Amino acid sequence: MAAPNVPDGSVPFWGLMTFTFILLLAPQSLVPALAPLRIALVTAGLAIAAHLGGRFVRGRPFMSLTREVWITACLVGWAIVTLPLSYWPGGSVSLLLGQYFKALAVFWLIGNVVTSLPRVRLLTQGLSLMAVPLAVSGVSNYLSGEFIAGGVHRRIHGFDAPLTGNPNDLALMLSLILPLSVALVLATRRPLLRVLLLGSVVLSVVGVIVTFSRGGFLALSTIVAMYLWKLRGRREWGWALAVPLVVLAGLPFLPEGYVGRLETITDIQSDPTGSAQARWTDLNAATSFVLANPIVGAGVGMNALALNELRGATWREVHNVYLEYAVDLGLPGLVLFLVLVFGCLRCATFVQRRSAGVPALRELFYLAEGIQISLAAFAVAALFYPAAYHFYFYYLGGLAVAVKAVYEAGAHRTGLDR
Repeated sequence: MAAPNVPDGSVPFWGLMTFTFILLLAPQSLVPALAPLRIALVTAGLAIAAHLGGRFVRGRPFMSLTREVWITACLVGWAIVTLPLSYWPGGSVSLLLGQYFKALAVFWLIGNVVTSLPRVRLLTQGLSLMAVPLAVSGVSNYLSGEFIAGGVHRRIHGFDAPLTGNPNDLALMLSLILPLSVALVLATRRPLLRVLLLGSVVLSVVGVIVTFSRGGFLALSTIVAMYLWKLRGRREWGWALAVPLVVLAGLPFLPEGYVGRLETITDIQSDPTGSAQARWTDLNAATSFVLANPIVGAGVGMNALALNELRGATWREVHNVYLEYAVDLGLPGLVLFLVLVFGCLRCATFVQRRSAGVPALRELFYLAEGIQISLAAFAVAALFYPAAYHFYFYYLGGLAVAVKAVYEAGAHRTGLDR
């Protein structure tokens, strides 16, 4: 059992919160004068420096060396070892330094500064609140006719921020935050706060639908199915009964062409845009590449270059996180990522099971459940997204590691681990 977890100072945590706000809502897009200041990088750097400085002053280790941290270290190590064999070593180095290391830094930071239940609550509440302008923007674009030009379907523009710049990414972000909002709804006993959170949930669901994202729909379906299963036999079963009624009531209001868009998930050839067919071609090409190069891949971030040789120079990344890792880093890279995903899922599941039925841990139980369902939604959506090195998974993974540490610290103090 882990030793008691003493919370660090508030500066690293609020630096993380500020970075999250900048990452999701991009205030520099509204205030262009902020763009040259690189406020996201500065904020994250200050949060990390404050954390490391505080740990140094207190004579504490710089990080908690959990199993998940070791797995990420192995994954990064393998990516570095295979750099000389990359299709474009310079491009791989650029991706590592410019994107992947940032995602891993946030994963590490969350696991080390979100060290108490109030901090887990604040981060999830913050994400839920930040989802509101994202969803409102999507719904507003749909109602006002702000669509991408030249599309067969009426696809809205995304939100002008790094993780939501197109409708598919917007749908993914809203879907991953949604279970956290539901967890807060179930955990809170304050009627007004519950109503506000329910509003966020409804807006997020509508926001996912108006994106016409197939991956977003599958993530949303995963969330609904898992909550229906988990709430059965619990005192919240009334919420589960309400879901089918709401779905049936909402069917007449689905956007025109939405059902036809979803049918292309199984009937690939019926997609008039050609995107489903193109992605199927890419999946086949990626599978062929992995079979031919099972150990060392094309190099981190180089799957588009590798597939150009097999399907023609389209410069498209394969829209499948698992195949991204397999093409880029071979089967060792894919296995390490899968172990990391299952490890984070196991962290959240461990906390949910250990805190079930313990009144003092009621809120932690719901939050762990929400994180678990968000991770499961990502695992499904990952089949349709080129998001291997982005923040999406690593935020959720960091939260899973954090709630386990919070539980173990509380169990150590209260004697639940005995």
